[in-house]
Amino acid sequence: MIGRLLLYGVGEKMTRRFAAVVLAGQAFAVFFGALVAYGISRADDDGNRSTYLLLGCVLAVISLLTSGALRRPWGVTLGWLVQAATLAFAFIVPAMVIVGVIFGALWVTALFQGNKMDQLTRDYTGSSA
Repeated sequence: MIGRLLLYGVGEKMTRRFAAVVLAGQAFAVFFGALVAYGISRADDDGNRSTYLLLGCVLAVISLLTSGALRRPWGVTLGWLVQAATLAFAFIVPAMVIVGVIFGALWVTALFQGNKMDQLTRDYTGSSA
């Protein structure tokens, strides 16, 4: 954990929920980006169109699976890798830079604000766990 930014481990309830919502939304954006890559490569008569579609769909599925794996210690780390892979997808579809930056910012916000909300909940209920 850097400051309040979780890099590895299991976040608490609201941190996991916020992060899962970000990853699920990101899965849809990546899937639609894969469809764009397929359409552009088909229009350009590029032979890699099915590869682009397959890579995008795999990344979308990994994003969805990661949203469910946030209860595992490696789930958050896998979430960071999904953020990096989304940015790397911009080499295929340049507009994915915008998607990667937006969802990366949402990911960081979810980790910060989820932790803050969990702390406020602990303070309100008076529990230490």
